[in-house]
Order: sequence, then structure tokens, then C-alpha cells
Amino acid sequence: MYSVDEQTAASELAFKYEPFIKSVASRGLNISHVVFSAFPVGWFGEEKSNRTFKLSCFYTNDTVNLYVRPLEGITVVVDLDEMKIVEYYDRFRVPMPKGEGTEFRLSKQRPPFGPHLNSVAVVAPDGPGFTINGHIVNWANWKFHLGFDIREARQEVSLVVRTVATVGNYDHILDWEFKPTGSIKVEVGLSGVLEARAVTYTHKDQIKEDARGTLVAENTIGVNHDHYLNYYLDLDVDGEANSFVKTNLVTKRVSPNISPRKSYWTVSSEIVKTDTDARTKLGLKPAELVLINPNKKTKTGNNIGYRLIPGSVSSPLLLEDDFPQIRGAFTNYNVWVTPYNKSEKWAGGKFVDQSGGEDTLAIWSLRNRDIQNKDIVLWYTLGFHHVPSQEDFPVMPTLSNGFELRPTNFFESNPVLKTKSPKYVNLNCTFPNTSWN
Repeated sequence: MYSVDEQTAASELAFKYEPFIKSVASRGLNISHVVFSAFPVGWFGEEKSNRTFKLSCFYTNDTVNLYVRPLEGITVVVDLDEMKIVEYYDRFRVPMPKGEGTEFRLSKQRPPFGPHLNSVAVVAPDGPGFTINGHIVNWANWKFHLGFDIREARQEVSLVVRTVATVGNYDHILDWEFKPTGSIKVEVGLSGVLEARAVTYTHKDQIKEDARGTLVAENTIGVNHDHYLNYYLDLDVDGEANSFVKTNLVTKRVSPNISPRKSYWTVSSEIVKTDTDARTKLGLKPAELVLINPNKKTKTGNNIGYRLIPGSVSSPLLLEDDFPQIRGAFTNYNVWVTPYNKSEKWAGGKFVDQSGGEDTLAIWSLRNRDIQNKDIVLWYTLGFHHVPSQEDFPVMPTLSNGFELRPTNFFESNPVLKTKSPKYVNLNCTFPNTSWN
């Protein structure tokens, strides 16, 4: 364990350490603007591991955002048990990052501001509906203990566009949430009435064969089933000509005698060439999927783009030659990318139930078409495997899944840094004894 007092004492040691004082002065920096952040070194295979801290140095002149101005090249290691510096290195020098443009406190921002967010008010005519007694919160049929670690954070306001599609026995709540950050969050909520099968059973112990579902009530089996939704996303990231990039997260082994560490991870990006190669099963290996505009770059040289952040991933459980799976072959992969073709709009074909699988996304993507620097479409398949429970009967609570499209080097910096929080509106409303039909 490490205490705050020990961290403070370790930092004070460094400020009195003559080699460190000389290193700071030789860089032309004012030591009064230097701060330390202490990180435990941890165990690296030693038979007995000491409690040691590595002190990382930062420079706070021109900013309160200390972590963006690291003082590189200096290493200070402190043994906390002996409270002394046991290692010190001044190995290299790199330019100090600028303090300009690193201020994040709203009170210190200067015009122009934006985007503008209108005030929002929520009215609860019967009161908040919850009570707080110390750290105990009571609401509806909930009672829980709540504690906060407070830190400064920007408020966020979103615009949610919602539609509800009732298909048979299910309601599909389809939300598109647009954020000032440029992110688009998509969420699907499923509710409705289970597909049920009448049986002779009144208790689970009576079931001796595969019931293909759950006994949710007497004589009632809620049947195991799937839900799949395919999103057709013609994004056009700052123009029609886009490319699909897989940024693979790769484990690397550290060369001997360089560090006690044995490995680290880095990224290896590849621009996918064809729609056949673009088919992706999520979860098999760590990767980030980005649509970029290869013709547009930020000031620092990054391609502007939007990243797909998947939600919970579901893959088909049926055999590939099973007829429902042939019709619904768009579920074989979670992500597809194809060149834009106005005749290719419906992943399962125009008439899904009567399809033989011959005019679907799975067939179109076999054509090995070029998708580099083209007008391309991202298809995302979202799924649920629903094993019913008794709480789903007689009508189920909402079950949700979704994904996010997030700017990736699309802006030069945080786009809501200068956004003013909406004004708090206190509505003094009275509600007479009125009933609404």
C-alpha cells in the first residue's frame, strides 16, 4: 500500500536532489512550475519486491492541465521504505509541448463559444419520486447506498431522435442520439410479448427433454429466439471518397536488456482493399474500425475519420446451410463494407421471407470490389440471443443494445471545449386536480 503522505515526501526528496535541480535548470525551466506524479513500479519477477515509486515530471507553466506537458528524459525512482532516491537518469531531451490550447476549464475559455445549447427543464408535478437519507436512496422498489468521488466535468446535452416500430409481437424502440461532441449513439430497445408455446408442464422438474425455451408460467414455454437488425450507414466522412481502415492492436515483445518489461502493445493499421476483405467478425482479435477520408488531414497530419464502437456482439448459432441462415446470411459477419450501389439497400434482399439468399449482402460482398477511396457503405449487424426468463412474462421489460459512431481525428481538438452549459431553469408550476385522458 502507498499513502498520500509517502507520495508527497517522495516528491519533496526530488526537489532537494541536486542532479534533478541541475537537469531542470539546464533545460531553461523554472523549477517552481515542476510537479510530480508518483507511479508504483510494481513487481518484475524479483524474489523480494521493494515498495518503490517512479516520479514522472510535468511542467505547469501556461497551463493547469499538467499531464499534457511532460518533462521527458528524466527518471526518478524512490524507495519508500528507506525514503531515498535509489535511481536517477537524465537520458535525453525533446521539445516541451506547448501550453497553448490546453485549458479545459469553462471559466477560462474565451470567445468564440459554441455550439449553443438551449436550456432544458424537466417537470415532475408530484415531486422527484425518490428520497435521499444520507447515502441511502429510495426510489420505486429500489433501495441502495450511493457515494460520489467528485471531479469537474462538463455537462452534456443530446438530441435523441426516436421511432418505435411494432413488428408482430415486439416493439422496437429505435434511438439515434446526436451529441455536441460529434458522436452518434444508436440504441435499440426491445419490448413486447414473448413468442410462447403451450405445454403440459407446470413445473420445471417435469421437463425431461429439450424444451427449447424457459417455463415462464404454468403450461407456457417462452421460446429461445434471436433478433438481428442491420444498419445501412452511408457515412460520407467529409466527402464521398472514403476508405475503411482496420487498426489492429498488436502485442510486441520487448528486446532483451532494454527493459524489465517483456511486452507492450501497439497499433498496426491497414487500409482494406475490397468488400470481400472487409467482412469482419468482431471479438476474434482486438481492433478498431475506422472510416477515413484519405484526401483530408488534420493540422498534425492525421486522416480525419469516424470510428465504429460496437456494443454487445452476437453471432449466429444456426448452421450455415440451414434455410433461415441462408436467408439471413447478413448475420454471418458483424461488419461489412461495400461500394455504394443504389440497388443494394436491403441486407436480406427485398423480400426476406421468400429469399433464397441469391440477392443479399452476403452475395454482393463476394464480388471483390474495390473500396479504397470510394463512395462506400458500412453495414453493421446488431443482434440479441434471447433466452426468456420469468421477468419477461407476460410482457417483457426493455432489452437494449447499440453502437456508437465516434469522431476520430475529425476535429482539431475537443469540439465542446468552449460549449457553455445550459442554464438551469427553475419552473414554479402549480398543477390543479386535473386528470388527463
